[in-house]
Formats: sequence, C-alpha cells, structure tokens
Amino acid sequence: MKSILLIAASIAFTAGTAFGSSSDGVIASYNHDVRVITLEDGRSFTVPRDVAVPALQAGEKVSIQLNGEGDRVTAVLKSY
Repeated sequence: MKSILLIAASIAFTAGTAFGSSSDGVIASYNHDVRVITLEDGRSFTVPRDVAVPALQAGEKVSIQLNGEGDRVTAVLKSY
C-alpha cells in the first residue's frame, strides 16, 4: 500500500512541475534576509516566504523551479 502511495505522489508531483521551468546553476551568493539567490551567471531569484529554502552556501549547485510563466519561484532544490 505504501509503495502505491509513493508512486501516486511521485506522479502527482511530476505532473505539477511539468508545466513549469527550472534554472540550474551554482550559487554565487544567498541573502537570507531578503531571500535572494544569485547564481554565478548573474541571474537572481527572489524566493517567496511560502517556499521552503534549504541551507544554502556559495559554490553549491541548485535547481530553482519556476511556475509556468517563469516569474515565480516554486521550489529550491540542491543538486548533488
């Protein structure tokens, strides 16, 4: 039963993110106070308060998930 729920949750998550886009890169800086992530290529992303942000440090690889319009951060994931 648990495996069925995990598979269903994975499919639902994948379907939800299929309409968005992502930006992958290496963190140049992260300003925790204003929740702005700046990547080494110069792109910056402001993360809304309702989106969880893992502990981030300069030099780490991240994937920043965006909504369908590409104008709102929906998730911040560390890339390993």
